[in-house]
Amino acid sequence: MKMINRYRPLLALYGAALLQGLTLVSFPASSAVLRHMHGFSEAQYGAIFLPQVLLAVIGALAGSTLAGRMSLKKLLMISMAANVVSQLALFTSAELTTTAYVCILFGTGSLGFGFGLSGASLNSLPGLLFPARRDTALVAVHSSMGAGLMLGPVLVGLVEGIGLWRAFSLGLLLLLLLLLWMIGSTTLPDERRHDDKPSLPISQLMVSSWPLLLIAVLYALSEGIFSNWAVIYLHEGRGVPEMTATLALSAFWGALVAGRLLATLLLLKLRLQLLWLALPPLMLAAFWLLPYINSAHSGVMLYALGGLACSAFFPLTVAIAVRIHPGQAAALSSLLTAALMLGVGGGSFLIGLLKQSLNWNSLYHLAALFPLLALVLATFVVFHERAKL
Repeated sequence: MKMINRYRPLLALYGAALLQGLTLVSFPASSAVLRHMHGFSEAQYGAIFLPQVLLAVIGALAGSTLAGRMSLKKLLMISMAANVVSQLALFTSAELTTTAYVCILFGTGSLGFGFGLSGASLNSLPGLLFPARRDTALVAVHSSMGAGLMLGPVLVGLVEGIGLWRAFSLGLLLLLLLLLWMIGSTTLPDERRHDDKPSLPISQLMVSSWPLLLIAVLYALSEGIFSNWAVIYLHEGRGVPEMTATLALSAFWGALVAGRLLATLLLLKLRLQLLWLALPPLMLAAFWLLPYINSAHSGVMLYALGGLACSAFFPLTVAIAVRIHPGQAAALSSLLTAALMLGVGGGSFLIGLLKQSLNWNSLYHLAALFPLLALVLATFVVFHERAKL
């Protein structure tokens, strides 16, 4: 019992990251089920992520403000409570007909708000718990989140295969409630007592960090296109069986997790910015090759390449931002989280619109522009801020 109490802060932090990942993937992993159950068009499905984007931005901006007035622990609890609401909405939507779409929009909105709020806590607590290994601890949190993103599609596929699709959202809801109890009874550090530099106004912080925010959006556009449309592209565009298409999505998240774990080791030997600049070219290659999928095996392999390419890029972006603006971790994390959700949801919605006039080959070749622009901006940041890095 003493050992459990000793590690409760770590269990609370990394457990929250894991469940956040499972929650984030709950709607994309259920895409085929939702479209079959309710007859959503491609445009309707793409639009379900718009409330997620809007509320994530609102939640992140609120988190950047509240982080200076409220403890990180309370922010984390509120964000997990919003995730509970999202899974309740997903569970309930199966029983609805005419109002199912509204219920799902409410669910993705709650999910976005919770994720937006969680940015301040999940990205600040690692550095407070492990000040000597801040970058590695931060990437480890994102690895835990990635593990949830990887496991989600597998679990959804398993319960769907036995006719119990709703068991996923119900089980996740119960785990989130258990996590809320654990966080509530655990002592977590508070950044307000550790920062020795005054917080910058949000507007000033946004202006001074605009390249990093734009990089986060460009990265998230890429991740959103990879993840939110993987199952639909492979199943409907390439004729891959639905179960195999779901496996490709899991391969994407699995490679993303493996890449983040590998990054925690590489950071002990390599410079942070070198690893950061190495990932966008891999994203570009994956996008360029996806239209040439000719088998289920190649589909799984290319989505795994996409996951490896995406892996550590966002947590490294956060780490770079904190190095450039020390003492602003919570506010910067919140702003970058807002940028992330703007890109993820925006990418999914963009594909839904463009799919009506472009074929899959053109769409994925067009998407290769996003990591290319991210690489250009990241190179600019490294050379412009090299004294601080």
